[in-house]
Amino acid sequence: MSLTGFRDAAVRPLGVASAVTPASLLALKRSGAPITALTAYDYPTARLADEAGIDMLLVGDSLAMAVLGHEDTLAVTMDDMLHHARAVRRATQRALLVVDLPYGSYQISVEDTLRNSLRMVKEAGANAVKLEGGAAMASRVRAVSAAEIPVVAHIGLTPQSVNRMGGYRVQGRSEIEAMTLLDDALALEDAGAIAIVLEGIPRELAALITARLHVPTIGIGAGPKCDGQILVWHDVFGLSFRNAPKFVRQFEDAAALMRKGLEEYRTAVSERTFPRDEESYHLPANVNLPETEEPELSVWSE
Repeated sequence: MSLTGFRDAAVRPLGVASAVTPASLLALKRSGAPITALTAYDYPTARLADEAGIDMLLVGDSLAMAVLGHEDTLAVTMDDMLHHARAVRRATQRALLVVDLPYGSYQISVEDTLRNSLRMVKEAGANAVKLEGGAAMASRVRAVSAAEIPVVAHIGLTPQSVNRMGGYRVQGRSEIEAMTLLDDALALEDAGAIAIVLEGIPRELAALITARLHVPTIGIGAGPKCDGQILVWHDVFGLSFRNAPKFVRQFEDAAALMRKGLEEYRTAVSERTFPRDEESYHLPANVNLPETEEPELSVWSE
């Protein structure tokens, strides 16, 4: 007999909505309700996104550029990903937490993929892992899924393939390329992927793949017919400091707000209007200290 017993799924802490699961995402696809997804890299961003009701949070290897200042995603390490994923986990109560497997952590072998996926779950609390690549990655998806770890696949414009692709270019424009991506998606679904990210492909192709798959598609630069959409947090709020791709919509200008606040802070400190007396601590009335004397100014002369 299990020592843990069974928990009624309907009994949850007050104020906490039902946690999103792979089954939840599948139900959203079947009902036609769009899935919302967003990257998150630390406690504050994850908490805000989770409280806003975002369905899926991705600790993306895009943190290499968005947070760490690298030119591409290739430099980010397992330690980097684990560090940021732990912070996001602490803030996340409802959303499905997916963590990217970084470049070099799964390309060498199935064993490496499984080992690093297990680390993401055990050490960072991931609900699922994500990896890039088509049918060639099906063996990895199958092995990780067999270890009871949900896998999100990623095809189309795959940033870890930037050197092979010769830059960040739209994929699947020709009939051969388009049908290859459809075959990739079907192979990954067959291997057990719970969802597939479609990045940088024509909207017509994304619509076809979405219609042919039983699992959800999450689009980024793939048009409106995907089952869900994902964007990078810093792109949404104007904090990426780069020329954004055409598929990015900036929903707020956080950079402008922060610049204004920083200028006001600098001015207040420079003009000695911060901190005010009411923003300072005071000694008790019965404690007396010597009066403060103004320092003498040194006078230099030749």
